[in-house]
Amino acid sequence: MISKSLIVFLPAGYPSKERTLEFMLSANADIFEIGIPFSDPIADGETIQNAYFKALSSGFRVDDVFWIARRFLEIDERDLILMSYFNPIYRHGLKKFVEKAYGSGFKAILVVDLPFDEAGEFFDICRDFGIGNIFLAAPNTSEERLRIIDELSTFIYLVSTYGVTGEREKVSEIAFKALNNAKKVCKKPIAVGFGVSKKNHVDELFKAGADGVVVGSAVVKLIEECGERAEKEIAKFTSKLKN
Repeated sequence: MISKSLIVFLPAGYPSKERTLEFMLSANADIFEIGIPFSDPIADGETIQNAYFKALSSGFRVDDVFWIARRFLEIDERDLILMSYFNPIYRHGLKKFVEKAYGSGFKAILVVDLPFDEAGEFFDICRDFGIGNIFLAAPNTSEERLRIIDELSTFIYLVSTYGVTGEREKVSEIAFKALNNAKKVCKKPIAVGFGVSKKNHVDELFKAGADGVVVGSAVVKLIEECGERAEKEIAKFTSKLKN
């Protein structure tokens, strides 16, 4: 699914579902990770927390993310990943949620707060519908757990550091060590996220062997700062990362 891919994260419905669609169409990304706004996003930093709060305050509903995916895939064929916390999925109904995600064209689902050893029923439903799962690995994830994640995941999402999402000045040495360790164990592609926000971050991670990098907070911050100009700025920023 990924090979030297730039994965761009966008929160669905921020500032509206229509604008999310326009941002996706303008971004120079290989894959999009679309996040479902949630009121208690424990893995996310201030930038994404604020975006989620504004989307929910504006009336976001879970079905909006499926609308965005369907409209996007009518125009574009780039792959889509759905990111969520477990609570919105549980409230929606596991089977109903997965069926809608599959029917909307999502290739895989990442549930941030659902580790593989608690995902049995959800994983089975996804498998029945033919939609992939993505599980997170941290810098301190054991070799034993890495092997299981590698077996179950469409690709491995490697968290670059301890803590939450958000822009950082540089990629920590922890990230490169974790990537090196993971590549010795995992056969599936590995994408690195959390804190990746600059072109040199992307270049360094690809050089170190990452198959994908995930950029989120830096793009969301552009939306926050640029308002109606965000579409053009996202295009420029993501093109710079890709080049």
